[in-house]
Amino acid sequence: MHLQSINPVNGQLINIYETHTLHNVNEKISQTFDAWASWKQLPLLKRGDYLAKIAVSMVNNKDRLARLMALEMGKPVKAGVAEIEKCAAVCDYYAVNAAEFLKNEFIDSDASKSYVGFEPLGIVLAVMPWNFPFWQVFRFLAPTLVAGNCALLKHASNVPGCALAIEEIIKDSGLPDHVFQTLLIGSDLVNSVIESPLISAITLTGSVEAGTKVAAKAGSVLKKTVLELGGSDAYIILKDADLELAAETCVNSRLINSGQSCIAAKRFIVVKDISDRFIEVFKNKMASKIMGDPMDENTQIGPQATTELRDHLHQQVLLSIEKGAKCVLGGVVPEGKHAYYPPTVLTGVKKGMPAYDEELFGPVAAIITVNDETEAINIANDTIFGLGASVFSRNIERAEEIAAKSLQAGSCFVNDMVRSDPRLPFGGIKQSGYGRELSAYGIREFVNIKTVFIK
Repeated sequence: MHLQSINPVNGQLINIYETHTLHNVNEKISQTFDAWASWKQLPLLKRGDYLAKIAVSMVNNKDRLARLMALEMGKPVKAGVAEIEKCAAVCDYYAVNAAEFLKNEFIDSDASKSYVGFEPLGIVLAVMPWNFPFWQVFRFLAPTLVAGNCALLKHASNVPGCALAIEEIIKDSGLPDHVFQTLLIGSDLVNSVIESPLISAITLTGSVEAGTKVAAKAGSVLKKTVLELGGSDAYIILKDADLELAAETCVNSRLINSGQSCIAAKRFIVVKDISDRFIEVFKNKMASKIMGDPMDENTQIGPQATTELRDHLHQQVLLSIEKGAKCVLGGVVPEGKHAYYPPTVLTGVKKGMPAYDEELFGPVAAIITVNDETEAINIANDTIFGLGASVFSRNIERAEEIAAKSLQAGSCFVNDMVRSDPRLPFGGIKQSGYGRELSAYGIREFVNIKTVFIK
């Protein structure tokens, strides 16, 4: 069996990679478990020093790694460089802050001394997606390693080059052998890895379907999981919103990573008093974005990662139109052997359409017009997902109240686009998953929160 890298710009084969057999996988698991024995004994600050070295290596290789992403999944190189810099930043963040996050917490009790300690669990298996092939990995990897765990990566099958590049960066940064390893396997071997008694926990970023399968298997062997799944983030634009700010922010969020982001804005819920004006400004800004070769520094929108994903997105658009949505921009597949899809705007979106009910994982905006704030909130929450949401209004106090108390999502923003930040916890509710990554909350997901009681 093998994995292939296909360039989504032209459909050409980049490389073929031989996959690891189950025997290879079990050998790597054993190697990593052996490495954990010494890795967990290193002082936390020493592990942090290794993270700092990884950060330097990432920055030094950012242009090369950005080009690799452009080749394998079509990310514009400018966005790719920013992704690598963010990976370096999360390594530096945990190198500096992990000791504070994991220090013993002393608690008054009937004991002469009692406290909570935080100890590593062992090996964490990560099942990661293709859309942010470096950031998604380092978002889990930096806190996992500095906490004293080791890690194995099963990356998406269409980005094996990125997966191996991560292993190369880790190795070149001087980490002990086998503390981190990449498994070149398909989804068929994931269950076998989860079942291994040497695996302690699993983290997955991906689809609801993939998350459900991994959670079920992990649950059957009583292993901790953290899941970050899909999203259909709602952006509410109230009648007193700054329309220029709202439209610009909404477009930038909808088109991040060529629309292929779990926390990209997906549904735009606009109060009818301002809907015509907002749609016009929004449409013009969408149309102004440059779609082209991801290797070009001026490109803002690259191709979709695969033609299959592009074709699925187009079918969602066509079915929404068939059910009554109006396409006011885009919606036509360009000719050629590539995976491009143009910025597309659908208006008149209603319940029962894919654009309302499903996640649109690409540069397609679904605009929903509502009568008032109450209806806007109800529709924002009328989804199986709960990853992020945003509210636009000049009344900051009211917008904050809506974000904090009314919207059902793991991250709620006011007058800005939803994004992940190493300093803030990140994750969702409902079918967007459970558990948190980043910040102090993220590093404590894969540790033993241990009570110590001394009489």
